[in-house]
Amino acid sequence: MTSDDVVRLFADETRVRAFAAVALGARNATEVAERTGLSAKDALGALRRLEDREVLVSHGGGLVVSYDHFRGLARAAVVSGPPEDHGSGDEQVETLLRTFVRGGRLVRLPAQWERKKVVLRHLAERSFEPDREYSEQEVNDRLRAWCEGGAADHVTLRRYLVDLHHLDRQDGVYRRSPEDTALLDRTAGEETT
Repeated sequence: MTSDDVVRLFADETRVRAFAAVALGARNATEVAERTGLSAKDALGALRRLEDREVLVSHGGGLVVSYDHFRGLARAAVVSGPPEDHGSGDEQVETLLRTFVRGGRLVRLPAQWERKKVVLRHLAERSFEPDREYSEQEVNDRLRAWCEGGAADHVTLRRYLVDLHHLDRQDGVYRRSPEDTALLDRTAGEETT
């Protein structure tokens, strides 16, 4: 299990609630259901999944959080190798992208607008070729791939990409213009300051 697997595991609200109840002292499915308001079936299903992934373990007649497992994941993440290279050629941009883009997925969008623009430009450059036409379904599919397991949704990304002129939309057809690409390349250094 990797730290990314943990993130996907906790993308389900039922599992988060069950985990939190155990972390706060619930020892079995009945106690988890009582403390969370989950049905007994949902509590049991969530606990089984959490035990299968070894984030909860049986200990002393009840369930407890496997803190050792989390420490091991943290250590593995630290020594997992060189930082991911997103191919921007700019160390400031790379640092920014490592924060928000991991393993080809958008973890979340930055709150700061200038940083958000850099991340969105990266998504546009990696997802869409200049001068090629894309249907709305193709755009959605490409953006959904970035959103898996993250906090952003493809509709928000599509709207930002159109608003920032990374994508032009006309009659339900999207395209990325080479003029926009050239302009973005000239201003890339300015946006990270």
